[in-house]
Amino acid sequence: MAFGQSISTWFDGNWHDGDVAIMRAADHGTWLGTLVFDGARTFDGVTPDLDLHCQRIVKSAEAMGMTSPVTAPEIEAIIRAQIATYPTDTALYLRPMMWSTDGMPGMIAPDPASTAFAISIEDLAMPDAGDCALGVSPYCRPRQDMALTEAKAACLYPNNGRIMADARKRGFHNALSLDIDGNVAETASTNVFLVRGGEVATPKPNGTFLAGITRMRIIDLLTQDGIKVEETTLTLDDFDQADEIFLTGNASKVTPVTRYKDRALGPGQIGPLARQLYWDYAHSGT
Repeated sequence: MAFGQSISTWFDGNWHDGDVAIMRAADHGTWLGTLVFDGARTFDGVTPDLDLHCQRIVKSAEAMGMTSPVTAPEIEAIIRAQIATYPTDTALYLRPMMWSTDGMPGMIAPDPASTAFAISIEDLAMPDAGDCALGVSPYCRPRQDMALTEAKAACLYPNNGRIMADARKRGFHNALSLDIDGNVAETASTNVFLVRGGEVATPKPNGTFLAGITRMRIIDLLTQDGIKVEETTLTLDDFDQADEIFLTGNASKVTPVTRYKDRALGPGQIGPLARQLYWDYAHSGT
């Protein structure tokens, strides 16, 4: 699935033009699902937190039982060198990937030494903060003793996909997903925050979802701006009483929610502020 019209692929030590085939039919990652990835962004000539995204894919590979063939700084250097070949104002989606090509003898576990590595860079405009309708999904997030939830793993995304598909069928752009205890975890594709009485809250990481890099950056930026942010257990009742809701994730960074279930939400103050704080941070060079 390609996002953009212009695609560059790093594979076997070189950059190639286009959406290059990188996996074989018998690769362990093809038929047994051991593929991890990460995503970062370039826009307006800045690439915020690329180092953290490169560190996370290495950690995801380790969680999946693989040994990364490259270090996080090496991944970052390869990506930055290719970014420099694009016009400065091009918005890009940056996706490093790793998967196992072989399994351990007699096992379905991956052979750690067989880890392959690729990068896909695609043009993808940064979306404006437009309408965003948020529902509630009937599908839950798996617990950490049920799935490799500590990794950004491709095998987790079919569940995300059905959350999103179901939400779209019901007239929403995205949907809150609960953990198996009935607490809010995240949406199909983002972390989530609510605002009530001028204070911000977001689900406390409990192993059922990735506490995203953009999520942590927003917590830090809001806190530095004097706004209280609490990581805590949140239920649907909390969201029903929220003054504002906003989402954070790599693709769009910060997205204020304009409708929750059947209730319209105003533009608010904290969500747009969080978005502006992130843009200021990204362009600050820090």
